[in-house]
Amino acid sequence: MKVILKQDIKGVGKAGTVADVAEGYGRNYLLPRGLALEATAGTLAQLAGQREAKERRDEKILAEARGVAAMLASKAVEIKAKGGDRGKLFGAVTNAQIAEALHSAFGVDVDRHKIELPEAIKAAGDYACTVKLAHGVTARVTVRVVAGA
Repeated sequence: MKVILKQDIKGVGKAGTVADVAEGYGRNYLLPRGLALEATAGTLAQLAGQREAKERRDEKILAEARGVAAMLASKAVEIKAKGGDRGKLFGAVTNAQIAEALHSAFGVDVDRHKIELPEAIKAAGDYACTVKLAHGVTARVTVRVVAGA
């Protein structure tokens, strides 16, 4: 019996795939519990349509992420922090501050956990950090820290 899996099932397959299972297993376990659908011509066509729609959505999200990455890489984001005379800051610039500065400067919402700093920013100057965007797209952002009173 051929079924379309609605969920990942260990030993059978992943969600959205067509699996060939024993007749009793399909009729008595998978179908009544809503774990699978019987693979008819209509459900296979529906599955193909869903896959195509998902691919189009993924392509659109990937294109938007690449555009955002190009925009972020083109300009530096400026953060003002309290510091001393020689440019040393009182504390450090955090990922949350960088995310907030990206939102205010570019209108881009970035999760602070997706911002990677190679080292803690404890002095004024220019620093490079990596921002992870959707579908494995990363952007290299220049963070300009300005010490002020």
